[in-house]
Amino acid sequence: MDMNRRDFLRTAGKAALGAVAVSSLPMPVMAEGAETPVWPWKYVPLDKDELLKRCYEKFFEYGGCGGGCFGGIIDIMSEVTGYPYNEMVPGRVCALMGGGFGAGTLCGSLAGALMFIGLVCQPQDAAAVRDQLFAWYREHSFPQYQPEYESITTVAHSINCVDSVGTYMAATGYKMADPERKARCASVTAEVAVKAISLLNVLYGYEEAEPEEAAPAEEALAANEYIGTGVSEIGGEVKVKVTMDGDKIAKIEVLSHNETAGVSDPAFAAIPDAIIAANSTEIDTVTGATKTSEALIAAVNDALSQIQK
Repeated sequence: MDMNRRDFLRTAGKAALGAVAVSSLPMPVMAEGAETPVWPWKYVPLDKDELLKRCYEKFFEYGGCGGGCFGGIIDIMSEVTGYPYNEMVPGRVCALMGGGFGAGTLCGSLAGALMFIGLVCQPQDAAAVRDQLFAWYREHSFPQYQPEYESITTVAHSINCVDSVGTYMAATGYKMADPERKARCASVTAEVAVKAISLLNVLYGYEEAEPEEAAPAEEALAANEYIGTGVSEIGGEVKVKVTMDGDKIAKIEVLSHNETAGVSDPAFAAIPDAIIAANSTEIDTVTGATKTSEALIAAVNDALSQIQK
């Protein structure tokens, strides 16, 4: 990533501390005099379209991703079910912003979702939902919900704020203070809230679990075909199939990748042809898609390393 961890923590930390200066309200608490509710609290399914919109808006109102996710869910639960949710005091969950006051650790939207999950689940169920939520987050392309700005999407392969936001900023060139970056994190907030509710709906029998994708069958390779993989800092693994014609590279097929659409396209268009033309991986990378270029070259080298000398 172009922004190292120190730079990220410096800028994210300033943003988080700025939010604290505006409002240092702690996480929502029960209003004084309210009867202590029986735990776990009552759970009902929520309108996902409304939740998506509400949590996006609450990102800006409630002090970032953690407050936006937790506060948005609580707001709607209060409207739908009343007590005990309507006894909570909405406020800014600033400690979750920027991965913990800008520390860049667990994404605040995940932490906000876990706060709600803990209200409505026994510990064993909460842990199971958490694991599913984390697994989804690592491989999800954010942001899908884009009500204000059209944006590319990125996959973090991590649950940490510094990786999720840093990968996006490296791919787009946006800075922490840019409105497009803030909108992206508001979208992450909203999408995490909806996913958490979807998982809870499955847990409590309100909807069916999404069918698991069957692993693709391994393709039988001809004697002159070789599979190779490389790793990109942006999207993770890039897999290719290289076909040889004697000692010449005849064909390179990209089998799978999670690179950012648009940004990575020039590399996928140019690198295979350049390698074939040179019959070598000693070629230049594509400007603006360096990480994808390097991953492609590494994948081809991995495939070529399997050729019997």
